[in-house]
Amino acid sequence: MARQETKYIVIHCSQTRPSQKIGVKEIDRWHRERGWLKVGYARVIKRDGTVEQGRDDDELQAHVKNYNHISTSVCVVGGAKEENWKLGEDNFTSEEWESLKKVLEELVIKYPEARIVGHYELDERKTCPNFNVREYLLNEDIKGYKFADSTVSDGDIQEMKDAGEL
Repeated sequence: MARQETKYIVIHCSQTRPSQKIGVKEIDRWHRERGWLKVGYARVIKRDGTVEQGRDDDELQAHVKNYNHISTSVCVVGGAKEENWKLGEDNFTSEEWESLKKVLEELVIKYPEARIVGHYELDERKTCPNFNVREYLLNEDIKGYKFADSTVSDGDIQEMKDAGEL
């Protein structure tokens, strides 16, 4: 099923140890084990910077409760401490950062009005992607991106209340 509109480009991490060399195939298996139809993310960036396609960019995805119908997703592999995967850590490789910038620039062209956010900005219980996305956007020159101060608009909040999602 296709999304009708894209208001957010959501950055995630896989919450895996830096030594885990995973990609779409492994995440797809994990998500299916949780009862999902398939991998929830559109794009997955592996430790070596390789970008793999999960769900189609325009397809309804499964990555942020209450926002899947208005967002697309990018998952960067890593984000957990080696000694304890439950603890978040900004441990992404230079290849991943380079690929993330390229992917975001592609998505900004495709969805020029969308805001780039971290998962934690749409769900306060999360720390994913385990780095400060706002700081990243302020320091990185994402071609074509119009930086916005607020994350969730009042209109989005009202729309979710009207739909009984909040």
